[in-house]
Amino acid sequence: MNSDTRVYLNGEFLPLGEARIPVMDRGFLFGDSIYEVIPAYGGRLFRLQQHLQRLENSLHAIQMENPLSQPEWESMLATLTTQYQGEDQSVYLQVTRGVAPSRDHAIPEGVTPTLFAIATPFPAIDPQVYERGIAAITLDDIRWRFCNIKATTLLPNVLLRQEAKERGAMEAILIRDGLAMEGAASNLFIVDDGQIITPPKGEHLLPGVTRDLLLELAAEAEIPYCEAPVRAEQLDSADEIWLTSSTREIMPVTRLDDRPINNGQPGELWQKLFDRFQAYKEELR
Repeated sequence: MNSDTRVYLNGEFLPLGEARIPVMDRGFLFGDSIYEVIPAYGGRLFRLQQHLQRLENSLHAIQMENPLSQPEWESMLATLTTQYQGEDQSVYLQVTRGVAPSRDHAIPEGVTPTLFAIATPFPAIDPQVYERGIAAITLDDIRWRFCNIKATTLLPNVLLRQEAKERGAMEAILIRDGLAMEGAASNLFIVDDGQIITPPKGEHLLPGVTRDLLLELAAEAEIPYCEAPVRAEQLDSADEIWLTSSTREIMPVTRLDDRPINNGQPGELWQKLFDRFQAYKEELR
């Protein structure tokens, strides 16, 4: 992106190079803020209602009112994506508590939220990800308790992803109390004896929009699935492992902790769901 990319900031559309946020903003000082990432395929926002509902849920969880109505969100985001008309895009939006007169941990009264949004061309996914799969490692889940809130306080996730990168992996699968929860920036699926299993929603994992769509597609294809705890040792015996997110879609894990999964090849059920996901995307264009 460049400084001429137009962004939305507190009711205005302006070049990125002109966007300014005060240093006393609580999002900057405390990470007191919520974010969302929404893909747009061919300029059409992907499952917008579900993303906005997740935003609403996160704002409610940190005791914030939504600064915009759903029609206002829809109008603003539609305008923002017109600068890359027809292209696949990634839309990032962030709502912070706002600017307070002093640095105090207690939530201030009468503060106006800061609202920022930017759309950028969707990063190209290396075709080898789908041909060969990715490597992942398992790490202890060092994040805070309320992982279901999509907060910008992501330092633990940053450190976990960095460790994965330094060890030659694309993602880290996080283990908490003997259970595999999700990736540092993705949701987790395994295949065991023909059944798709994904950890159930709860405070220890983010309710992924792509995750939910995948379950819908599995139901339509009459592929058995369930939402159930995944024990760490189940990763060792899984027939397939997948990781999902809004920007990286459905990634097959073919190496975990330096050992092959499914003989080091993407699996049959991954291919079926991947094809159905691509078809779903094409309907949006």
